[in-house]
Amino acid sequence: MDEKYRRAVDAAAIFSETDLTGRITYVNDQFCGMSGYSRDELLGRNHRILSSGLHPAGFFQGMWRTITEGKVWRGEICNRAKDGSLYWVDSTMVPLVDERTGKVQKYVSIRFDVSEKRQLLQTLQWRVGHDVLTGLPNRAYLSELLVQSLEFSRSEHIPLAVCMLDLDGFKAVNDGYGHASGDLLLVEVASRLRDIIRGEDVVARLAGDEFVLILRYVRDADELNRALRRILTAISEPYSILGAQINVFASIGVTLFPLDDEDADTLLRHADQAMYVAKQSGRNRYQLFDVSLEQEVKATHQTVQQIRQALAAGELCLHFHPKINLRHGQVVGFEALLRWQHPIRGLVSPKDFLSLIEQTDLIVDVGEWVMDQVLAQIRQWQEAGHCWPVSVNIAARHFQRADFVERLQQLLAQHPDVAPHMLDLEIAESVAIDHIQRVTEHLAACQALGVRFSLDDFGTGYSSLSYLKRLPTQTIKIDKSFVRDILHDKDDLALTQAVIGLARAFGREVIAEGLESLEHGQLLLRMGCEVAQGYYFAQPMPADEVPVWAAGFDLLNYGAGEG
Repeated sequence: MDEKYRRAVDAAAIFSETDLTGRITYVNDQFCGMSGYSRDELLGRNHRILSSGLHPAGFFQGMWRTITEGKVWRGEICNRAKDGSLYWVDSTMVPLVDERTGKVQKYVSIRFDVSEKRQLLQTLQWRVGHDVLTGLPNRAYLSELLVQSLEFSRSEHIPLAVCMLDLDGFKAVNDGYGHASGDLLLVEVASRLRDIIRGEDVVARLAGDEFVLILRYVRDADELNRALRRILTAISEPYSILGAQINVFASIGVTLFPLDDEDADTLLRHADQAMYVAKQSGRNRYQLFDVSLEQEVKATHQTVQQIRQALAAGELCLHFHPKINLRHGQVVGFEALLRWQHPIRGLVSPKDFLSLIEQTDLIVDVGEWVMDQVLAQIRQWQEAGHCWPVSVNIAARHFQRADFVERLQQLLAQHPDVAPHMLDLEIAESVAIDHIQRVTEHLAACQALGVRFSLDDFGTGYSSLSYLKRLPTQTIKIDKSFVRDILHDKDDLALTQAVIGLARAFGREVIAEGLESLEHGQLLLRMGCEVAQGYYFAQPMPADEVPVWAAGFDLLNYGAGEG
């Protein structure tokens, strides 16, 4: 090569020359600086000294075939420096041909460092397929991974489990500790999931607090159950986030291929459906998707239609459960409970049909029918000289509707003889906490109309002071699962005492559910809870039986008065 040209290239690029066997015959200072080798260490050595081992053999075979034919080769090569680090160069290999003989004399290589460009490209490619917060594959990359895993399982006849995981209580962490703590919690959850799965498995983050796991080579149900229990245990261990100890749990939905022989998108949807069932059943559990779910959905649809017809045919009815002031022996109100008077099955309890309609718009129609019936019943009792407020349970789907307050106002207007405060709407603690912003807004608007509110099932959810402050309900109802065992369970007794103390501190009334004995009533009264309801006093009864029962009610007959 012309010396003048070599000097020009030397100044601008990483330059080297090799003989026909690949031995290095010349390198410039830039070459030495990039590779970390001195000129003496390189001269006479084969160019393979720089091999990174990342390129397949065919890569270099193609390159040598091109230049030995007298053609120029260009491409990007990853080399390994003396210290073991890798660097990328954009290399142009030029064969120098003798003008007299036409034969190749040697090869020159002109290189430019493109390591930074490659790193940026890799970073961009990584970001396209990964969640920046947790480093896990994102929804787009998960779809590709799941398709690949499913194709492999299908061709090799290997079972595959697809799991949808959702954190229980994550919103409470964001609301109570801030989004920074929420993000750190997600990072820790991702780390725990990565640590617990096997190398051939996949964990990805969809969005928010939703994760997907692909478990391969699941040999049997026992192995799957063990794996899922390990995951639940890992997630439920306490977290230390910014100095606070935080507890969250997980609901997992699982579908298993080939029992569920569907495409990747359908498997994800089925896992999501199973996860929803797990969440509805309670936290810290998993649910396997039933391949007969479509049949169950159809059966549910039929039941919904039957209940819709029952509403139209007047088969739905209300029973009323009394609330008793333990100190004064007075009936202070009732709770309205829905029943279905089935023409064949007889009286059907709400637990046998209500859950099937709670996630449909039919629950709105039923809820408004109940409130209308209750207001009419209150007016009828008033005319007979009884002033009994009545509480009504309101489903989450109903209460969260944007037009709930407006429609309630219309209902109240249809019963002008009934004071709004005679209607007490009960919302479950878990519903209130999960949708606290919407619930708080509706509470304020409804209370402006004069309607009262009770927080039902208190103690079964988060029972946080901050939430209690933000939910200005007039009454707190202690869940019957705690009241039932206060005579022999110290934890339930302590919780009941705490709830009563909270109610007093926040100026709320408190009602104990599930009173079943004289001893229960006496203990509750000593703790400061004056109002209770339970089977000890009466079973829920039809409206026409209420006046007769109330007229014959005498607390002293139960031995629960102050006496």
